[in-house]
Amino acid sequence: MNNDTLENITMVGIQQAPVELYKILKMENLVVSGGEAKFVIADGLVTVNNEIETRKRKKIFPGDVVGFGGNRLQIVLI
Repeated sequence: MNNDTLENITMVGIQQAPVELYKILKMENLVVSGGEAKFVIADGLVTVNNEIETRKRKKIFPGDVVGFGGNRLQIVLI
């Protein structure tokens, strides 16, 4: 396997599941506001489990991987 294909994944702990997708982006400071989060999701710039996701209120569960702007976030329950 080529190391260039490996991406770092950041573990993100949530206290209750599910969490809406736009809240994950805001919580991790990948966007400055919930409004911006909703725009980048609607524009098709966010993935959930390697699939483009355009639903801003998509329910995110532990085990899901959210991708945006070169970041990959693995959601875990704490």
